[in-house]
Amino acid sequence: VQLQASGGGLVQPGGSLRLSCAASGSIFSINVMGWYRQAPGKQRELVAAITNGGGTNYADSVMSRFTISRDNAKNTVYLQMNSLKPGDTAVYYCNLVNVRLVVKLDYWGQGTEVTVSS
Repeated sequence: VQLQASGGGLVQPGGSLRLSCAASGSIFSINVMGWYRQAPGKQRELVAAITNGGGTNYADSVMSRFTISRDNAKNTVYLQMNSLKPGDTAVYYCNLVNVRLVVKLDYWGQGTEVTVSS
């Protein structure tokens, strides 16, 4: 499985960005796609995730500001980020977990940098 992320960049506080991540390869019918981020000196953390059925999960810090969505036909996940804050500055990583019975296979994209600064 390959994950290609795009959409990062520099934005002013209060601005918006939309990240995209296209998956290719052997993708199971049951899977979870998501976004993680890692700021300098901090651990990687979950931002948001979405199942193939549309169930979502968000970090408290981004609730009501970020929206995750996916297009199953295109195997693509999106992260709409609004009201961005300097604290959102990080490298954002796309993630896909293939699920089959008790087996979970984890895949990561290359990361896209988001900088929120005036």
